[in-house]
Amino acid sequence: MLVHQILQSKPSGDVITIPPGMLVSAAAEMMSQKKIGAVVVSTDGKVPLGILSERDIVRELGRRGSGCLADTVEDLMTRDLVTCTADETGESVLTKMTEGRFRHMPVMAGTEMTGLISIGDVVKARLSELSMEKEALEGMIMGH
Repeated sequence: MLVHQILQSKPSGDVITIPPGMLVSAAAEMMSQKKIGAVVVSTDGKVPLGILSERDIVRELGRRGSGCLADTVEDLMTRDLVTCTADETGESVLTKMTEGRFRHMPVMAGTEMTGLISIGDVVKARLSELSMEKEALEGMIMGH
């Protein structure tokens, strides 16, 4: 399955972004309210500057304590983003995520972000594919 197909199956294509100057405490509160594990950092909502994940916040909490909550998102965000395009396969995205040990990836068209894909989105799409393949094989075996 291709990334653009996976994005179409998501309830909303809107990517939640936050500005780099937002406090980490406010970002964590927003992520909690929206029940999301990562948020893209952008000044215009289109060009990603970085990504802030739960792991980024927890890593700093463990290292420095609650003082990191007064930092700006820019201080904690992951800057070196690994991205994908809409025509990549779910398998290639899953490989990049597994090798890089991250769970969220911006989908890009040139320099602009068109979506955000999570490892959960890719796994769900792959399970759906496997289910369809299973049904097709059972149908062939049964002569349907």
